Parts: sequence; structure tokens; C-alpha cells
Amino acid sequence: MNQLIFLREFQKTDRPALEQIIRDTWNYDRFCSQKTAKKLARVYLDSCLADQTYTQVALMKDTPVGIIMAKKIAARRCPLRLRLNLGFSVVSLLSSQEGRAVFRAFWEVDKIDRDLLSESKPYDGELAFFAVSRSCRGIGIGKMLFQRAIEYMKAQKISSFYLFTDTSCNYGFYEHQGMRRKGAKECSMEIGGQTEKFEFFLYDYHI
Repeated sequence: MNQLIFLREFQKTDRPALEQIIRDTWNYDRFCSQKTAKKLARVYLDSCLADQTYTQVALMKDTPVGIIMAKKIAARRCPLRLRLNLGFSVVSLLSSQEGRAVFRAFWEVDKIDRDLLSESKPYDGELAFFAVSRSCRGIGIGKMLFQRAIEYMKAQKISSFYLFTDTSCNYGFYEHQGMRRKGAKECSMEIGGQTEKFEFFLYDYHI
């Protein structure tokens, strides 16, 4: 790795860079306007922040280029501040017809995830959010973040954890890290006026 990578906990100043990574990773701008894509990325980030007990952000030249969030399920108590941030972000997204449409689509994705989890056994932890900037992939940042999360899980005596992913992501990465696919569901969604098929996965890891 030629670039120096520094890892630390999430800070509020990371928001703009991380929201852009979210937009790029899941191609939000492909199926909605830039204004709605920005709001949707904010909702996604706030929902993850409200559902974690551990964060690590990867910095390159003081710029956030990756993030991982994990959760010890039994320990999570969402602070009021984070719940309010999420509420404000959702209200802002729902203020337009387009925003309501994309919210409904992503609510369906959440339902698929919950269905997958209901068909599996209980877990101690979750990998709640994991993304690396497209411009910085392939140089080991993802592996660094993943290993740091594993260290957190071990320190918290978490014996097993899970994550959700789908065919729009590099889900093969998780298999290379030793995770196992435990469930899958197909779904058709309207993206940019066209109907596209996706497959959603549940992966787990035993420590």
C-alpha cells in the first residue's frame, strides 16, 4: 500500500465525504435527482449511525475514504440525538413526491432484509455499514476496516455476526474474508424508469 491510511472513530466532519461514498456505492444518482440522492444518502448514514456501537473511518490525506460500523446487539441503546437526526433526515426526504417514492423502494429492501434474518438463527452482532470509496478500492482499505471490526467483535465477546448485502455490491469480498452466505432472496425494483432484478443476501461469520 503506497498511501498512508489512518483509522479513527466517526466524526461529524466526515459526513459530506461519507454521504458521497454512499451515493456512489449504491448509484443513487442513477435513479433519482441529485437533490433526492443527497437526502437519501443522509437518511442512510443517519440510520446506520442510529444502529451501531462501533465506528471506524479510514482516512487518506485527511479525507474519509471508507467506513465500517458494527453493533453488539444486546448493548445498543440509541441516543436521543441520533434518533432526532434520523427523524429530521426522513422528514426532509419525504417532503417531495420523488423522495417518498424512493423511500418506499428502500422500505421494501429493509423488509427483505428482515425476512432473511427471521429465517436464520439469532446473532450476537451485526456489521451494520461497510463501504469504501471507488477511487480507493484494491489497496487494502476494506480488509483493514474489516479486520478492525473483527477485533472489536472479539473484544466484546461476540461469537457470531451477520450483514446484509446484494448484487449491486462486491459481495464476493465477504466470502474472501471467510463469511458464509446463509440466505438469499430475489426482488425486482424500478430504477430510473426501468425494472431491474436484484438478489439480496444474508452473510454470517463465526469467531
